[in-house]
Amino acid sequence: MSQITNAEIIDQIVAGAVQDQAAKAPGLRQAHAKSHGCAWGNFVVNENIPEALRVGIFSHVKTYPIWVRFSNGAGPMSQVQLQPDQIPDARGLAIKLLQVEGKKVLEDEPNTQDFVMINHPVFFIRDAEDYIRLAEVTAGKLPPESMAYEFGILEQIRTKKTLNPLRIQYWSGTAFRLGSHTIKFSAKPQILDDADLPIPESENYLREAIAKTLTVDKTDVYFDFLIQLAPDEDPKWVDDPTLLWDESVSPFIKVATIHIPAQEFNTPARQQFDESLSFTPWHTLPEHEPLGSVNTSRLKLYQTIANNRRQHNQNALTEPQPYAGNS
Repeated sequence: MSQITNAEIIDQIVAGAVQDQAAKAPGLRQAHAKSHGCAWGNFVVNENIPEALRVGIFSHVKTYPIWVRFSNGAGPMSQVQLQPDQIPDARGLAIKLLQVEGKKVLEDEPNTQDFVMINHPVFFIRDAEDYIRLAEVTAGKLPPESMAYEFGILEQIRTKKTLNPLRIQYWSGTAFRLGSHTIKFSAKPQILDDADLPIPESENYLREAIAKTLTVDKTDVYFDFLIQLAPDEDPKWVDDPTLLWDESVSPFIKVATIHIPAQEFNTPARQQFDESLSFTPWHTLPEHEPLGSVNTSRLKLYQTIANNRRQHNQNALTEPQPYAGNS
């Protein structure tokens, strides 16, 4: 097989995703299809960031308006059916910063910066070619044991119990640039859920948990936004996102606070807005550029899937704006 950065590998990944999207649900996201809620908030950059890390959006103290989206990792079962929350799955958090100045890698949203995460510190595939192998295993062309390592990580992700998406930690999984540094990032709630309660029977219990916190209990939620420097300059930390970065060697450093105010989000208007959003790690300043072949494949993949979804739904591309108090 050709090199992992070869355009043919990426084209094969995109073609498989497009085929899956067209067959199952052309109007929905191909992954992370089910949203548990889209909320507005603020991303507040810290004052006491170490000088060497004051890069890009972290270069000076500022408060950015944001939209956040909580989701399941699975794709849709059909255009009208999404996977119930009781089925073990990855949980996702996507953050879109608004009013971000500076030229971006992608031009479709000139004023945004996205951060996408899941609730596990490492990614479940090593490189772009693993996407191809995973599809071949799913299609029965390769034996499952050929990806035993990757499936082991997936099983670790799926065995995590989530009672409330607002009370669990999320990680970038893959590596990113921070100026001249290589980093990963994480969003850790200031209140973690340590309750060992049974999973509720409702297939939408995660959305209901967020609604109880933000709307019924009227509780503001705070996450610490953290960055972790690569343990050393070995390229394996970029090339293989399944490797865990030892926190005793490279501890996380807090660089910002995410504030999600109490709010009513579970409305038809907000859900429609949620479906219009597009998140990609390539909505970014060059200073925060995604690194590695997995992220390289995401560039064309996420753009293509989002464009197909918009065309199917006849949605014009419009850059999201801050919460205005009426949606």
